[in-house]
Amino acid sequence: MSGGGDSTRAIFFALGANLAIAASKGVAAFVTGSGAMLAETVHSLADCGNQLLLLLGMRQARRPVSPEYPLGYGRAIYFWSFLVAVMLFSVGGMFSVYEGVHKLRHPEPLDNWGWAVGVLAFAIAAEGVSMRACLHEVAKVRGGRTLWQWFRESRQAELVVIFGEDLAALLGLTLALAAVLAAVATGNPLWDALGTIGIGLLLIVVAVLVAIEVKAMLIGQSVDPRLQERIRAFLEQRPEVERLLHLITLQQGNEVLVSVHARMRQVDDGRAMLADIDRIERELKRQFPVVRWSFFEPEDGPSGAA
Repeated sequence: MSGGGDSTRAIFFALGANLAIAASKGVAAFVTGSGAMLAETVHSLADCGNQLLLLLGMRQARRPVSPEYPLGYGRAIYFWSFLVAVMLFSVGGMFSVYEGVHKLRHPEPLDNWGWAVGVLAFAIAAEGVSMRACLHEVAKVRGGRTLWQWFRESRQAELVVIFGEDLAALLGLTLALAAVLAAVATGNPLWDALGTIGIGLLLIVVAVLVAIEVKAMLIGQSVDPRLQERIRAFLEQRPEVERLLHLITLQQGNEVLVSVHARMRQVDDGRAMLADIDRIERELKRQFPVVRWSFFEPEDGPSGAA
């Protein structure tokens, strides 16, 4: 994986949890008539679709290079991740807001509220397992960064989407449980409607945040800043390189493209300089297995700083 975390494991955990949760929520929503529960049912079903689209994207990203796509299909995962963020998250959010507004205008008392509480408790536990699996994979690549820093700097789109999805699910479930309990305690269905609207707004906010991050990858983003600095340090420390003039990196799904412009120490003998470049590229790919493509431009005259 591009970021080192096992996205496939996190996706399957999330898919299994959401399938079970969607079924239980649907039953509870039907029995209780809770708008918050119905919103959460739609959210869980949308999440199942999210995970299937991510798996499809990861499969397409593994297609081999071709003359038409010389850099491969790695960035296909960004397209599918963007669709998940914009379409499914937002559609789920807008539906929840609509349902909440409808409940505000036409309030209905909750029936058999014990069902809703039981299902929500089960769902919170199931989503907790999924979130734990996701955080386990995130921890492999997060280092000393906060979750927010990792979210902003990660180039592993599918893991970013799963993290956002699980976070929204846990917060949404907690909000739904609070809304149901408040409606039962006060006898006022207004709380259920407000909870439904809150869930919708939460989904929309998460959708926007995830979409912003994935859009940057889709356009063409450099590698994780920490990896960028490691590659730069590697090149600057090579004895064959007198000065690193410019370094460009590009994340291509799970693989990386590196373009180097450097002033070489060995410039009098063309064959020796080419041998030095070949040696640097071999060692670069050995130390950084994610680097699949490298383009090295030597310069023997004055140039600007890197």
